[in-house]
Amino acid sequence: MPIVAPSFLAADFLQLDKACELVNRSQAEWLHLDVMDGRFVPNISFGIPVVSAIRKATTKVCDVHLMIEEPERYTEAFKAAGADVLTVHAEACRHLHRNLQQIKALGMKAGIALNPHTPVAAIDEVLEDADLVCIMTVNPGFGGQKFIHSMLKKVERLKASILKKGGETLIEIDGGVTLENAAALVNAGADVLVAGNTVFGAKDPEATIALLKNIV
Repeated sequence: MPIVAPSFLAADFLQLDKACELVNRSQAEWLHLDVMDGRFVPNISFGIPVVSAIRKATTKVCDVHLMIEEPERYTEAFKAAGADVLTVHAEACRHLHRNLQQIKALGMKAGIALNPHTPVAAIDEVLEDADLVCIMTVNPGFGGQKFIHSMLKKVERLKASILKKGGETLIEIDGGVTLENAAALVNAGADVLVAGNTVFGAKDPEATIALLKNIV
């Protein structure tokens, strides 16, 4: 069964408390929190205060995805805010290995995110240092985009690389995840499904999470 991580980018920002309550009641294990700076991606979402507030409202894993430049400047602040998993973009890090070590030294799980155009081979030398690799299946910056189907092959290539190295790195999918493509993603090797509009736009979000969780 995949880990389900509802993306709060698609939640009602005026009712984040209710979004937390919903996820807390559900079968989802993680909360996915997208932090955007308007520089690395053409959008600004939310930052440290919101992560801190959500941390106080849940005991589930806070999976923080930094779509920002110079993420190393804020690693300690996100640890203090309550991040359990901290993911940085390979494209934003000049010294990716150092970034991963910094995250781990603070006691968090370290993730690498890859934009659609970035090949899996770009992180081959540091793959074993990552607890998670987030495959962006849309171009980062906005929710509600359509899934890029060619990314399925990318997931397969990444899974093969992880198995070849004998690693246990999780594969996370972020962007356009739906009930229609979730099974194909899991079959390709996905371990974590980030779902925004699919969950928070559903008539019954808890039932939708259960369907994703039990996808085959």
